[in-house]
Amino acid sequence: MPAGTATGPGAEASDRDTASFEAYARVGQRRLYRTAYLLCGDPEGARDLAQTTLAKLFQHWRKASAADNLDAYAKTVLVRTFVAERRRTLRDLLAHTRTAPRTQPHPAPYSDLRVTLLAVLDELPPRARAIVVLRYWEDLSVETVASLLRCSESTVKSQCSRSLARLRTRLGDAHVYATGS
Repeated sequence: MPAGTATGPGAEASDRDTASFEAYARVGQRRLYRTAYLLCGDPEGARDLAQTTLAKLFQHWRKASAADNLDAYAKTVLVRTFVAERRRTLRDLLAHTRTAPRTQPHPAPYSDLRVTLLAVLDELPPRARAIVVLRYWEDLSVETVASLLRCSESTVKSQCSRSLARLRTRLGDAHVYATGS
């Protein structure tokens, strides 16, 4: 028998864990990517975020697979990873730059509301963006979003209110494209 080959009940459990993770990853990666894309705003960042999430899930698969709602568990990992990475990136950026903040011009009118919305979503801080995406795109309750982000329900409500006001201001007349009869 080759050195390092595991035998016995632990190896069988490990093989079952790997197989169940692979089955979940095949089915769940598209959902994770969609949410990651809304959070990141770009395909490459979304792929990286979804892959990081899957890697974290695999690393803790026994705990994750024992969760009552595996999709909710995965979404929690995804959102927390996004917020942590954005904070780290922002902190590193601020530590290495000493320039005056630049003012952003009003976005040029886009013919595609989706492009406009992604651009405006990108202006929100990571946590506010996560709250808006989870609350309105994923259609999660205030309680669920608060639980995912480990904050109070009043924080979710106030962040939603502020973020939506900011989005309305920045979108201006873009909402006209959303309504059509």
